[in-house]
Amino acid sequence: MTTATGSTVVRQAEIRRVRPDDAARMRALRLEMLADSPLAFLETLADAAARPHTEFAARVAYTSAGSSNAQFIADPGGRLVGHAGGTVAPNEPRLTVIYAVYVTPTWRGSGLLGELIDEVAAWSRACGRPELLLEVVVGNDRAYRAYQRLGFIDTGVRVPHPTIPALNELQMRRQT
Repeated sequence: MTTATGSTVVRQAEIRRVRPDDAARMRALRLEMLADSPLAFLETLADAAARPHTEFAARVAYTSAGSSNAQFIADPGGRLVGHAGGTVAPNEPRLTVIYAVYVTPTWRGSGLLGELIDEVAAWSRACGRPELLLEVVVGNDRAYRAYQRLGFIDTGVRVPHPTIPALNELQMRRQT
């Protein structure tokens, strides 16, 4: 980002695993995610907004520790600007499925996506899972190209979108 005088402003965000005290900011980010990219996630903005804060808090607490499910955030101080989750694949114990990847629009192109994915990959490796899988809505070329740049390879597998039958998702994999 550049200031009006032409000098460069360096933006930094801490990439880390969520903590229970992040619940309110995670809820705000989740609502932003759903408003910005409604096809990319498995619930609607209305459904998420209707859920009580206690449900968000419980989810954040659950994913703040352990080896089966984790959420990572980009925290510049104040409002959260990015998220990526990872969970163990039930039928492939050496695989982590990446889910709910999001970077707020003003931070896109900053390298934040790669940092979030790297954090999920490090956690996955530490848990003994050397491979990552994610799904992208067919036609979301920007996301597809971004994941290719991060080393993900299109497997050729196409699966129905879990909530919108008219759409398909493609699977991409990479080693951690």
